[in-house]
Amino acid sequence: MTSETARPALVLRDLDDGARDAEFDRLQARLPEVWRGMRRDDPRESVVVVPSMSVDRVVSNPGTLSQALEERFLFLLLLLRQPRLRMVYVTSQPIDPLVVEYYLSLLPGVIPSHARSRLHLVSVGDGGPESLTEKLLARPRLLEQVRDLVPEPALSHLIPYTTTALERDLAIVLGIPMYGADPRLFELGTKTGCRRVFARAGVRHPSGHEDLHAREEVLAALVDLHRAGAREAMVKLNEGVSGKGNAVVDLTGVPAGGTPGHEDAVAERMQGMELEDERIDVDTFLAKLAQRGGIVEERVTGDEIRSPSVQLRVTPLGEVEVLSTHDQLLGGPSGQSYLGCRFPADPAYAVLITAAAERIGAVLAEEGVLGRFAVDFVTVRQGEAWEAHAIEVNIRRGGTTHPFLTLQFLTDGRYDPADGTFRTPAGEDRHLVATDHLEDECLKGLRLSDLFDLVARSGLHFDPSRQTGVVFHMMSALTTHGRLGMTAIGTTAEGAQALYEEAERRLLEEAAAALLDVTLPV
Repeated sequence: MTSETARPALVLRDLDDGARDAEFDRLQARLPEVWRGMRRDDPRESVVVVPSMSVDRVVSNPGTLSQALEERFLFLLLLLRQPRLRMVYVTSQPIDPLVVEYYLSLLPGVIPSHARSRLHLVSVGDGGPESLTEKLLARPRLLEQVRDLVPEPALSHLIPYTTTALERDLAIVLGIPMYGADPRLFELGTKTGCRRVFARAGVRHPSGHEDLHAREEVLAALVDLHRAGAREAMVKLNEGVSGKGNAVVDLTGVPAGGTPGHEDAVAERMQGMELEDERIDVDTFLAKLAQRGGIVEERVTGDEIRSPSVQLRVTPLGEVEVLSTHDQLLGGPSGQSYLGCRFPADPAYAVLITAAAERIGAVLAEEGVLGRFAVDFVTVRQGEAWEAHAIEVNIRRGGTTHPFLTLQFLTDGRYDPADGTFRTPAGEDRHLVATDHLEDECLKGLRLSDLFDLVARSGLHFDPSRQTGVVFHMMSALTTHGRLGMTAIGTTAEGAQALYEEAERRLLEEAAAALLDVTLPV
């Protein structure tokens, strides 16, 4: 008999939020020891990957696109190069075996069949719009299956995409800690929370107002910014993702503050704001802001504007580490939607944004944030000098995570924040250009086998001997949405860009050829 009193049998619904938080804290206290025990070649070590997009969207993604976004995390299969690590990977729908084979073929120095024997793919069999974690929690028998696949909970941890109360509950049911931020710190990653973190860190950020809900509050904030000289303003939902929760208000030509009709003119511009998500209207956008809150801030302008980001992490041991810098590739109606990235960021400002991000990271670490996060900036060139404005913190894995970790896992290289370069163990530079949005209707005519045939014929496939080439992702969106993701890796920035453009050109040519009418039988 142990001295520890046995706990009564409980199910999740027996616990209120306070009890769930206490149980989560108990699990998270084990994470430092799990972290220290990683990569020690223990056959009981495992990870459970649940790439759930548990975020509050104004408009939900179709289930087929959500599946493709879940598959962005398949780069984590490259962790199976550790010869005894076990992995459980959960998705809404089954992953095509060709896609799994593709990723395992990238593993350096590992026999694919050996890696496959240590990989357990679990699908819910539900392509609905609900988040993956919701689907999983609604199926107790499936949860038991996942839990049974974990050989030793003391040597395992959960890797989610986002960390909400749903992922907290999942960790509790599985009985393993979660490598990610405590959901109770969620507010730090909202647009309102970001501005408060920036102020606390003493980091430059756009002038504006936060914690807004009512339409009248938004209008008052826009009026105030215009009186202070702003010509354009941004209205942002607290929980907007990839720029889709943003809108631009044009204030040029509005009568000066204090003159008759000033406020009415600003109200008219507010009602005509340009929404980044064209699937909704202004009233729907403002209704969501009233529900969840948001901010208004001046849109930064200058001679030249870039949108870089810095990726960091806080380890379970409390260490803040700079992982990478990227230049984000943006598009959409007002240029606010995330499309892809270049790595590393331009050296003209890479060190500048890194220094600011480290100060922000220190504040987040003090608050108890754990895991990977990114700080987005707007950098502005005024003459020859660059200045940086922090605009957002993503306390989760984001669009730059999978390209960078794909590069790191394939090359064993490291990013040096002191000079903004990434080098392989042989001391060679590597650069990448990546996108989640190679989109064209003609791509729907390609099958997976056509994609892999093209890769083989054209020499685009990643070459482990040269450590250059193209790695594809989001392949399940190819025939359903005419969309594909890819990461082009080269020895120079120009080389990576050229490889990216060649891959795009060949793919579109192949897709166009695939849509030629079939000749009728003689």
